[in-house]
Amino acid sequence: MRLDLLDPVEPTEKEIREAQESARQLAPHLPAGRGLHVQVLEDGEPRGILSIPASALRLLADILTQMAEGNALTLIPIHAVLTTQQAADFLDVSRPFLVGLLEKGEIPYRKIGTHRRVLFRDVLDYKRRIDTARRETLDKLAAQAQELGMGY
Repeated sequence: MRLDLLDPVEPTEKEIREAQESARQLAPHLPAGRGLHVQVLEDGEPRGILSIPASALRLLADILTQMAEGNALTLIPIHAVLTTQQAADFLDVSRPFLVGLLEKGEIPYRKIGTHRRVLFRDVLDYKRRIDTARRETLDKLAAQAQELGMGY
């Protein structure tokens, strides 16, 4: 499987307009929490019916919303195996810094020959842990600033 972490494709102007319209049409169906049956048309001719599960609809809505804003996207399966460069790019850190995290046991990895490989799931878990720790620290600092009357 090829993961294009470095080469997401930006939507064209036409795709942005189509995504905006599609997201608008899809929005009323999301709160129901049920899937949808969608008729597929090709050149105006019916070609079949798709059954789309609720979880896929939510993901599709998120994708359409991002595309409508002109953002490029990359989907990464949770079970994907990443190179150290791909994992570093996802975390927005240097590869040597990531290797240091691996060596310290912050993120599990395995070696294939001489190459380290990490599961995307483990990289995502690490990101969630550090994001939570950052939020907690910022909350403590804000509370301390309030107590000290620093005007924040």
